Amino acid sequence: MKIFIPIYIYLLFSGFNNLYSQVDSEVLQKQKDSTEIMYYIIAGDTIAHEMIDLDEVILLDKLKFNSENDRRRYLILRRKTRKVYPYAKLAAERLTTMTQRLEKIERKRDRKRYTKRIQKYIEGEFSEKLKKLTHTEGQILVKLIHRQTGRTAFDLVKELRTGWRAFWYNTTANLFEISLKKEYRPYEVKEDYLIEDILERSFQEYILERQKPAFSIDFLDLKANWNKKTVNN
Repeated sequence: MKIFIPIYIYLLFSGFNNLYSQVDSEVLQKQKDSTEIMYYIIAGDTIAHEMIDLDEVILLDKLKFNSENDRRRYLILRRKTRKVYPYAKLAAERLTTMTQRLEKIERKRDRKRYTKRIQKYIEGEFSEKLKKLTHTEGQILVKLIHRQTGRTAFDLVKELRTGWRAFWYNTTANLFEISLKKEYRPYEVKEDYLIEDILERSFQEYILERQKPAFSIDFLDLKANWNKKTVNN
């Protein structure tokens, strides 16, 4: 969080007696028309600023439910979403790193070797953990992978391995009611909208670490979209 203090408070604690004659020119200046400029000091920064860029904060309404069953379903969805989101976030980070490094590798053989090494690393790090996910947790993870990478889990498997393997991965997943081709559609699917609501609240409460999605999601617009659907229905 950025912290700022008006320059006159900064000067007071710095022991300056004359505000206009003894202030460092880099901290406080006067324009040619003698109009004073207010500067701010940001913690950890040695340069004074005329304006401060603040992170956007979305004010969220208090949660309301039509029934006890709705409340219970939301809380279950929240627990599952918070559990699997870190995996989707990490998948996006690994994919970004891998893509950047592959761009620097010219030889096809070396690219293939590097990709295979990353595959083994990811499988070794996450396979056992992912096996413990429930069906619904696995499907939520698939959706969040699409949210964070912009690609379905099926497409990622296809890119990292082969289309044939991707086909069988999806077929096997379907046996457990999980589709690797599932996309994240918060504007169309009510559960996805609730997941986005859970994420936004979790980010603001510092329960989850925010990572920008691969595609634009305007939460206020999304919320208005579903409020309109509720009224029309």
